[in-house]
Amino acid sequence: MEFEPTLEQEIRNGQLNDEKIKEIKELIKLDKAPGFRVDADGTVWHGDRICVPNIKSIRDLILKEAHETAYSIHPGSEKMYQDLKQKFWWYGMKREVAEYVALCDVCQRVKAEHQKPAGLLQPLKIPEWKWEEIGMDFIVGLPRTQSGFDSIWVVVDRLTKVAHFIPVKTTYSGAKLAELYMSRIVCLHGVPKKIVSDRGTQFTSHFWKRLHESMGTKLNFSSAYHPQTDGQTERTNQILEDMLRACAIQYGFVW
Repeated sequence: MEFEPTLEQEIRNGQLNDEKIKEIKELIKLDKAPGFRVDADGTVWHGDRICVPNIKSIRDLILKEAHETAYSIHPGSEKMYQDLKQKFWWYGMKREVAEYVALCDVCQRVKAEHQKPAGLLQPLKIPEWKWEEIGMDFIVGLPRTQSGFDSIWVVVDRLTKVAHFIPVKTTYSGAKLAELYMSRIVCLHGVPKKIVSDRGTQFTSHFWKRLHESMGTKLNFSSAYHPQTDGQTERTNQILEDMLRACAIQYGFVW
């Protein structure tokens, strides 16, 4: 009496009509498929791993056996792939394993959360008067104009949403930015009480901090856990970038 696994027989039968398996067989005859071989029964193997045809029912059965049985008990995608690759092979197997685990309802319910728990939202208070609190950011990486400008300094009033777009160069020092800030913002709107920005090197420099300390302006920087702090400025950037793309496509370096 001889026993043969039912799954292996299904794989052997499925290989007979699989176009990719047929192509591999032809390449084996031409000695152009290193690592592949055909046994005495005509079954294609990749080393010691049997090649699984592109039949959804067979592949789903293999994935289910490796993930949901009492011997496996829902392993992660990497562990499941390492187990399957010892006996089976097909194109894109690692991707299909990852997708299967990601869509498993049981895994989504029982897997522990390893991220830092998110705290309560802490939105910034609405300013009481225009240009009391402003947000600022830079748009960089633009085509260099004839005047040498390759960036835009975006300054937004948090209350009225009015924005100033100042063309600048990435080589500008803190002193030059401070000069522009005084002539383009302070001269028009006065000294703001607070400035919201990300932690760019221009805003965290000692000169920039000392300048605003002397003017009585408080600097509020976004943190790693609350990158949306200056989301209003980022949204303004997004709108401006859409317009800039259209200008750059049509006018090139004279945006």
